[in-house]
Amino acid sequence: MKQFVVIGCGRFGSSVAETLYKLGHEVLAIDLDEEKVQEISGRVTCAVQADVSDEKVLIELGIRNFDVVIVSIGSNYQASIMATLIAKELGVK
Repeated sequence: MKQFVVIGCGRFGSSVAETLYKLGHEVLAIDLDEEKVQEISGRVTCAVQADVSDEKVLIELGIRNFDVVIVSIGSNYQASIMATLIAKELGVK
């Protein structure tokens, strides 16, 4: 069993998160939109509302302890790039 972080819970991100969870993996889903977090909360291990462009937030969430981070933010390219860079700096695949 692997541990995944899925950042961005739109159509693609929520589909990936739910599929990984159904396959028996632990999944932390993160989104800025509280509604999306509420929608997916029952279909993943944990769902959190957070600003992923803030490095401190990602450190506090412990993403460096996860096996893989999937960034699926489609609506805000700057946030997507920042989340990817921060995850890479923290040493996550």
